[in-house]
Amino acid sequence: MASLMAKLKRSGNQLYTEAEAATALGISVARLHQLLDEHIFTKDSQRPSSIQFTSSDLLLLSYWSQETKRPVKHEVIAMPKRN
Repeated sequence: MASLMAKLKRSGNQLYTEAEAATALGISVARLHQLLDEHIFTKDSQRPSSIQFTSSDLLLLSYWSQETKRPVKHEVIAMPKRN
C-alpha cells in the first residue's frame, strides 16, 4: 500500500475517475468493477454507471485487490477464561 500512496500525488479531497483509480491500483477497470461488485454493490444496490473515488477509497480497494495474492490464514485468537 505504500507504493500506492506514493502514486497518489493529489490531496486527500480530490477525486479519481474509474480509469484513474484502476491505473493507480495497477488493475483493469473490469477488475475494479469486479471488486466493487464483490464488496460494495449488491442486487438491491447496483453499481452506478460512473463512480469517482477518493484516496481513502483507493486504499480500501487496494487491500481488497491484494486479498487474492495473500495466503488464506485462519487465525484463532485464544480468549481468556472467565472466572
